Amino acid sequence: MSQNQTMRAMILEQTGKPLVLRDWSVPEPRGRQVQLQVLACAVCRTDLHVVDGELPNPKLPLIVGHEIVGRVTRLGEGASLLSLGQRVGVPWLGWTCGECSFCRAGSENLCSNARFTGYTLDGGYAEFTVADERYCVPIPDSFSDAGAAPLLCAGVIGYRSLVRAGDARRLGIYGFGAAAHIIAQVAIYQGRSVYAFTRPGDAEAQRFAKRLGAAWAGGSDERPPEELDAAIIFAPVGALVPAALAAVSKGGIVVCGGIHMSDIPSFPYDLLWGERSVSSVANLTRQDAAEFMSIAPKIPIRTTTRPFALAQANEALDRLRSGKLQGAAVLMCERAH
Repeated sequence: MSQNQTMRAMILEQTGKPLVLRDWSVPEPRGRQVQLQVLACAVCRTDLHVVDGELPNPKLPLIVGHEIVGRVTRLGEGASLLSLGQRVGVPWLGWTCGECSFCRAGSENLCSNARFTGYTLDGGYAEFTVADERYCVPIPDSFSDAGAAPLLCAGVIGYRSLVRAGDARRLGIYGFGAAAHIIAQVAIYQGRSVYAFTRPGDAEAQRFAKRLGAAWAGGSDERPPEELDAAIIFAPVGALVPAALAAVSKGGIVVCGGIHMSDIPSFPYDLLWGERSVSSVANLTRQDAAEFMSIAPKIPIRTTTRPFALAQANEALDRLRSGKLQGAAVLMCERAH
């Protein structure tokens, strides 16, 4: 890709407003960066939080999207880990300082100076992007472009949430969307029993969960048939925290897997008593991505996706916002296919 060429990109010019299709300069890789031709980019709920202004201070104008599958087309002058033509994934965590106390302790996901793909760095709702090669992850050959894209956030963050839940045998999952449908497969592969909680009355989502192997599926306003050892909340609804606490047994944990959640309402101490706990999951590490990508083909994970053209990004976001998606929406770049 020669310099000064243009590409199509969906641009966030102002939060709270729809993305705008623009002709945009193709980004050039610098230092340890590589240039990637975007093959697919999944649409994540975090993208919604950025577009809707629920996450503060995004880079503007911004190219959203952090579940990117791309092929290396150029190397920055300092890049040496990846090769031209290689297919890699670009996740949410795009750069860390490597020097702060969190980075030195192996908790780069908590780095206060971190930069994030599709939020403080341009992302994948475009025909090309650049990324630091050290934060890219190779994509297993067994996954298609569309099938791999949701693994890069829904999968990796879901995996980190599952690890946070410990060795729970009876696992509740609240919000049965992109992350849940991937992590349910991992949990069942590990021999756990999955209890799926959907929007009240969403029979279609409950049938979807049971097809994936859930032991039980019901509305988030229901109690499961037995006490849970742990619960993971993927829906950004604070009211689900006390509901999940009421469903877990003594010593259980409720893991909040999203980057944004509405306020948690007050609840009686009795729900927390008995050494129950509530934990958040923040971002991801490169180790999370490497571990998850190594086990995903062994299960093997099957992602449920719905393709959209790049220019249909606003429609895909609207469908996600309204809960009218099973699995994950994926933007497919026509230029690449």
